Amino acid sequence: MTGYLADTAALARKDLLLELRGREILPAMAIFVVAMLVAFRFALTGEQTDAAAGLLWVAIVFTALLGLGRAFVAEREQQVLDGLVLAPCDRSAIWLAKVLATLAFLILVELIALPAFGLFFERPDGATVAAVLLADVGICAVGTLIAAMAVAGRARELLLPLLFLPLAIPIIVGGVGATVAEDPARYLGFLGLYDLVFAILAWATFEYVVTE
Repeated sequence: MTGYLADTAALARKDLLLELRGREILPAMAIFVVAMLVAFRFALTGEQTDAAAGLLWVAIVFTALLGLGRAFVAEREQQVLDGLVLAPCDRSAIWLAKVLATLAFLILVELIALPAFGLFFERPDGATVAAVLLADVGICAVGTLIAAMAVAGRARELLLPLLFLPLAIPIIVGGVGATVAEDPARYLGFLGLYDLVFAILAWATFEYVVTE
């Protein structure tokens, strides 16, 4: 178990260092989500601001999709993915490391997005923040698996959203419910259950995905 965690930490650290040096994913994600919120702010009238909760979740999902689209590109372009698969480590550690790195990127972007949402619309409450964190786990768990499947194809830019967005619909439903409902507990529980089920499925099937 110690070796598994060490492998995961080393792989996640590699992704984080590459991003710090290249700065390819984070700036694009941050600019994209802020641009979406600005567009929503000027598109909605005063009577339509209740729709902002749903638009926040759409912005989060599409921003995450932008980051997931680059998750395995560096490994594929530099032919590193095959080496990782052949390395003497559990292949699920590759998935977990990507999940942790993508989760870190998404949280950093949301540290900009949520205050911007509060500035343009209304300040997110504790239930919204909790829902965002739970949703992030599900988005990264499912999205990393789909990104690994899509990166091997020629039309990965099309394949990733086609596979990911239907699976993200429950996250949007749970997130919007937790944001607008008077009792958000059941929606938070739903998001937690989604995370648990899909994280286990993605962890268990990742080995078969990357070896195909």
